[in-house]
Amino acid sequence: MHLADYNRVWIPDAEHVWQSAEILTDFKPGETVLELQLEDGTELQYPLEGGEKLPPLRNPDILVGENDLTALSYLHEPAVLHNLKVRFVESKIIYTYCGIILVAVNPYKTLPIYGDAVIHAYSGQNMGDLDPHIFAVAEEAYKQMARNNKNQSIIVSGESGAGKTVSARYAMRYFAVVSKSGSKTRVEDKVLASNPITEAIGNAKTTRNDNSSRFGKYTEISFDKRYQIIGANMRTYLLEKSRVVFQSENERNYHIFYQMCACANQPEFKGLRLLAAEKFNYTRLGGETEIEGVDDRADMAETRRTFSLLGLKDSFQADVFKVLAAILHLGNVVIKENGSEKSSIGSRDPHLAIFCELMGVNMDNMSRWLCHRRIVLSSETVVKPQPKERAINARDALAKHIYAHLFDWVIHKINQALMIPGKQHSFIGVLDIYGFETFDVNSFEQFCINYANEKLQQQFNLHVFKLEQEEYMKEDIPWTLIDFYDNQPVIDLIEARMGILDLLDEECLFLQGTDKNWLQKLYNFLGSKPLFKKPRMSNDSFVIQHFADKVEYQCKGFLEKNRDTLYEELVEIMRTSQNALLADFFKEEEPNSSHKNIKVTPAHPRVKASNKQLRTTVGDKFRSSLYLLMETLNATTPHYVRCIKPNEEKLPFEYDSKRVVQQLRACGVLETIRISAQSYPSRWTYIEFFSRYSILMSQTELKLGEKKQTCKTVLQRLIPDSNQYKFGRSKIFFRAGQVAYLEKLRLDHLRAACVTIQKHVRGWRQRRRFLHMRQAAITIQQYVRGKKQIRRCITALALKQAWAAVIIQRHCRGYLVRRIYHLVLRAAVIIQAYTRGWTARKRYRKMVAEHKALVLQKYARAWLVRRRFQTMRRLVINVQLSYRVQQLRKKIEEQVQSDNTEENTFTIYLFIFFNLKVIPDLRKEINSLQMQRAEADKTMRAQNLQARGTEHTALDCLYVRMTRLKASLSILMPSAKMMFIFASNGLSLYLRVMETQQREQKDTYKSQLEALVFKNEHLIKENEQLQALFQEKSNVNQSIRQEVARLSAENMVIPELKQQVSELNRHKQELETQLQEQSSEMSGEPNTQSEYDYMLNYFEQIWATGCDVTLKGFCFKYNHQESFEVLSFWLSNTYHFLNCLKQYSGDEEFMKHNTPRQSKNCLRNFDLSEHRQILSDLAINIYHQFISVMEDALFPMIIPGMLEHESLQGISSMKPTGFRKRSNSVYEDGGDHGGSEPFSVTDILQKLDAFHTSMVQHGMEPQLQGQVIRQLFFLIGATSVNSILLRKDLCSCRKGMQIRCNISYLEEWLREKDLQSSCAMETLGPLSQVAWLLQVSKTTDEDAAEIKQRCSELSPVQIVKILNSYTPIDDFEKRVTPSFVRKVQGLLQEREGSSQLMMDSQYRFQVTFPFCSSAQALELLQVPSNLRLGFVTRI
Repeated sequence: MHLADYNRVWIPDAEHVWQSAEILTDFKPGETVLELQLEDGTELQYPLEGGEKLPPLRNPDILVGENDLTALSYLHEPAVLHNLKVRFVESKIIYTYCGIILVAVNPYKTLPIYGDAVIHAYSGQNMGDLDPHIFAVAEEAYKQMARNNKNQSIIVSGESGAGKTVSARYAMRYFAVVSKSGSKTRVEDKVLASNPITEAIGNAKTTRNDNSSRFGKYTEISFDKRYQIIGANMRTYLLEKSRVVFQSENERNYHIFYQMCACANQPEFKGLRLLAAEKFNYTRLGGETEIEGVDDRADMAETRRTFSLLGLKDSFQADVFKVLAAILHLGNVVIKENGSEKSSIGSRDPHLAIFCELMGVNMDNMSRWLCHRRIVLSSETVVKPQPKERAINARDALAKHIYAHLFDWVIHKINQALMIPGKQHSFIGVLDIYGFETFDVNSFEQFCINYANEKLQQQFNLHVFKLEQEEYMKEDIPWTLIDFYDNQPVIDLIEARMGILDLLDEECLFLQGTDKNWLQKLYNFLGSKPLFKKPRMSNDSFVIQHFADKVEYQCKGFLEKNRDTLYEELVEIMRTSQNALLADFFKEEEPNSSHKNIKVTPAHPRVKASNKQLRTTVGDKFRSSLYLLMETLNATTPHYVRCIKPNEEKLPFEYDSKRVVQQLRACGVLETIRISAQSYPSRWTYIEFFSRYSILMSQTELKLGEKKQTCKTVLQRLIPDSNQYKFGRSKIFFRAGQVAYLEKLRLDHLRAACVTIQKHVRGWRQRRRFLHMRQAAITIQQYVRGKKQIRRCITALALKQAWAAVIIQRHCRGYLVRRIYHLVLRAAVIIQAYTRGWTARKRYRKMVAEHKALVLQKYARAWLVRRRFQTMRRLVINVQLSYRVQQLRKKIEEQVQSDNTEENTFTIYLFIFFNLKVIPDLRKEINSLQMQRAEADKTMRAQNLQARGTEHTALDCLYVRMTRLKASLSILMPSAKMMFIFASNGLSLYLRVMETQQREQKDTYKSQLEALVFKNEHLIKENEQLQALFQEKSNVNQSIRQEVARLSAENMVIPELKQQVSELNRHKQELETQLQEQSSEMSGEPNTQSEYDYMLNYFEQIWATGCDVTLKGFCFKYNHQESFEVLSFWLSNTYHFLNCLKQYSGDEEFMKHNTPRQSKNCLRNFDLSEHRQILSDLAINIYHQFISVMEDALFPMIIPGMLEHESLQGISSMKPTGFRKRSNSVYEDGGDHGGSEPFSVTDILQKLDAFHTSMVQHGMEPQLQGQVIRQLFFLIGATSVNSILLRKDLCSCRKGMQIRCNISYLEEWLREKDLQSSCAMETLGPLSQVAWLLQVSKTTDEDAAEIKQRCSELSPVQIVKILNSYTPIDDFEKRVTPSFVRKVQGLLQEREGSSQLMMDSQYRFQVTFPFCSSAQALELLQVPSNLRLGFVTRI
């Protein structure tokens, strides 16, 4: 075996436990010395024990700093210790996984990794997706409870000062945040509020911790079927009662005493007559009454506030404080010594008087029975005085019992306050219990603590063994028995029949029993046990070999502490107390009353206790409570948190390897490592193996279609020994060291490739340099040789001839060039002339065509107007003529019927005469009209083309009138001729009759003549009326001309309007086509149309009622919509509706861009401001709902697409971690996406395209689109940055390149959509700076200054976190040194920034709705029929 191939090993070191060394020479079997070189350059001859036990090998640097210790290739103690040191000291990471264990190293510094943003980041994530954290363990427990419907437990253990209480508190806080009940009871707040109370009465300052829990606590957090907190219940174990009466140096009593003393001057505490803490014996024994940085007065206020929050009234608090004050006064009672066997208390002892007053007991009885004891014999009862020492012990025992009862009673009241009506569906238990302890002097308390840890370690070993077996079975790998440490013999040594506890209880039954007698029994009965030993140099102690270490226990005080005796006389006094609370403390309990309502089904059979009855010792009680605890834990799925104390001085981020390794050995971490190392600790998926080691594959192997088969083929070639690995269904299992060997092969291959690349690059550069130099030498040679040749060959005549030739060439070339130039110029001018002529002719033809079109339009419109006017005039004239003819006929008929024949003949004659007289007048009028027409024709020819339309209209009118007159004349002429013929035949007869009757009818003739004159005058008047009518028609014609001119001016815009109408019709057809397509696509989603109908119904109510309440109701009911298309549709409509209300509100601010027609439609007497505000609130509500729906759809794509997807092919930015996730997380989740392809940046762009297309189709304003995109880009940036801050595997140079590439894709998308003005890229500023920070050099002072300047949008906390988390992908990269991180941190101290680590991804930018006026007139709006807005009426 050639160890030099691995280069480095670990050797033991007295100061640092383990030290790294480099092998200088190859090791050969049989050698007893190994030549090494330490890191400081010292050479060392390391002796080997028999040449067989070789030092452990060191992992490659690329594997150091892993999130999971089991992912290390070489699994052993120095590797674990070094990995924790690198993470804790260099990377400032306090959490590390070790299989199923979370190792938490106390930083002794407040870190910004526990905010609500961090809780939400871990919520819903699988264990291992993000960096190790207590929240990850809590999320795993919560998820398994919800998925498997099984109760869970989180076991938090560790030394005092390791941070157990804080870790348990954070776990419970996580459950309270992620399982918000939403009820008014706020149960989760009450659960958290119980912590300050329990810490006040159960925690104290020790030499190792300022807030050390002096009791064990198991808190069951109850959940309902919706997995929301409905209550909690606490169980406590082994309260350190002795601390009430005794504290070691530099320690304090319980916090509650000092808090009360600090508030002694407050009105609520004056009745207790408290003193300063330095004046009470029970609070000054340790010498320390104050803790640096702790305000006891403020802590008391917090304690009282949490009492009130839990619903515990002031009377309850007063009773608690009264009992606590009585304990303090009891400790100051002075017991005097009266001889060697007697003692007494002064009758005027003030503190005893105060104690009796507060507790309501008789002072004389207390004074007597503190110093005496009643002994009951068979025949009599004897009162025996007690010496001072026993009296003091009795006083202290009473104080301890009172405090213990008070502690249990407060816990009981807290449980009652946390008990909410409702059935518990499941629970998660958080166990905060002391870890393995070993001190210089170990007594009964350490014995019980270590006994409890032995039981927990056994349960832990069985659980780890079970998980390993399940993993092998799920991967179809043959199961081989693994040898693991079984501590059952130690447990039997303690709890079995005739064990340590059994012998201790037996000795306690004897009144004269002593610690010495009990210890001797241990030597006699257990001396032969291999795990029990008697110290060589002591007869007062015994040694037990625990799983963690050997512990020597001093037997002094075991019996007294186990008995925990209190004189019966004092108990009787307490039972007769007037203080009801104190009397309840000491009343007799019914046997077997405790835990009677608790039903827990154990996963393992319970170990039966010894067959003794009526056990009341502390050991027996503790054993019973421990049985119950183990039954509960075995019935749940456990999760382990091991807290580590890095140093004794409580210095931040200081690492003491000695102290850490002791705790690792004690808490079971190294046992987990040992179990893992015996099997196959390194486990990689086939995809991870292929991605990492494809560089070791040949072209033939890469051509194989299936990656799983390729991995098998390659691994069989690289590692011939098949026992070093196993192929599972989804993973490859490696034995310890095999991954390091593969990493070495990969590194060697990369180095060989680098050497080859360097060789070719350097060769190319040298060849290029050589060729360049050779070409330069040839050129120089040419010039030198030419110069020499010129000097040899050229004479004066040759020079003259050459000069002449040059001049001739110059003029010749100039002539040729000028000739070509003139040709080109002439051609260009001709081309330009023809081009300009063609353009001018084209423009002229276009103008002529437009002019002709205008002329045609003008004549056509004039013809239409004339035709309409002629029709109207013809109708009027026909009506007039018909009326007049009817009147004339009527008059003739009346005259014919009334007169005789002669009179009729005379009347006919007169009528003929009258008509014959009228006919010439009509003809004259016709002639005059024809003359007027001729004159009008002459005038028409003289006028220009623009006046033709109007003149023709007048001429046509005259022509129509003349035509009508001719028609009337043609009607009258035939009747006149017929009457004339009839009159000529009877003329002769008429003359004869006239001569005879002339005289007789003279008077009648005169009267008729007067009537005819009257008719003539009437006709003249009618003629005048006709002339007036003609003048009126002339005026009408003039108005018609003016209207025609106006219409001609308006008709000039008809072509443009026609073009707009055609475009709008085309756009309407396109939208209808798209609407049909979308309707067909949404045919499978029946809810979409109903959603539209739902909103339309609400808008119908708005229009119908005009009620503001309807709008508000719509706001609230609308929140249930989840389709971003529906939300986009209504957001756009609401926005345009809001703009419409503004534009037509009548406000001058919004009327600036209105057209005159739009201004006419504005409201004058109606105020829309209130309605605009309501509609604006509605739009904001829809906007936020729109953003929420899009964020929910986009969020699952961000981390896979922006961070995990490798856009740059060939640059692998991920290093397989080998982390072994919980089996439930892997197999039940089914991977990331249920077997589907992971998301990429293309999926993000497609989703953004869908959002943008929907907004554009619904006509959303571009400014509003920009605000939406800006919010989505902020979500992408904030989520990505938060994930990088919580994932150490993403902090590498190559990952920065991938992120920068993905950002460029988003930037290009913004340019394509013309959304650069939306300021969306500014929201990606932090992510861009993170990508830059991962790529930039991080070594020199200039680099630190550049980081300070460039990373302006990152807080100092974020910058330091990224630098600490920077992880090289290959050995060619270097880690960031702690000195450089401190340098950057020093430069950033002046910068003011948030102390929060995470960005607020839930932050929403303020939305604004900019006013945008519309040129569309209201009367021109067309409501699509498919919207079914029948309730909208056009006014």
